[in-house]
Amino acid sequence: MGGSTAKKVVVRRFDRETLAGFVDPRSYLQAQDVEVLKPSGELAVIPYTQVKYVSFVKEFDGEPLTRTVFHSRPKFEGLWVRMAFHDGDIMEGVLPNNLLVWDVAGYTFTPPEPDGNNQKVFVPKQALKGIQVLGVVGSPLNAPSATAKRKKYVPGPEQQRLF
Repeated sequence: MGGSTAKKVVVRRFDRETLAGFVDPRSYLQAQDVEVLKPSGELAVIPYTQVKYVSFVKEFDGEPLTRTVFHSRPKFEGLWVRMAFHDGDIMEGVLPNNLLVWDVAGYTFTPPEPDGNNQKVFVPKQALKGIQVLGVVGSPLNAPSATAKRKKYVPGPEQQRLF
């Protein structure tokens, strides 16, 4: 999420209220809360206990996050996870396959429709009842090694030689 420092977000709270605003992706997560600058210029400080998720969006009035699970195996690399919220809702996403980029406060992941209005989603750990890894997509263990030698094909005695 490079470019400008202010990113558009929609904060979904457990009371089903939403708050649209702007955040600096490098500093919006504080020790106990999320800081969002409302379009009116007012700073909103929302405790993690009230935040269900923060969705990074293209447009405030665009499509809300409606599809929360994958219909088939995701195509992009990472850890495919299913999150269970305290209110009973389920959401799936793909986390980066690098533990160093995971934030202490929660998880930022790619939602099932990253080409839609919702590009990334942050879920605080306090909002989750559980999180389960469903699969590893694009695992380097399954990729052929660059140094691995291919077994040379040896034709059988019944195959005719052309050259």
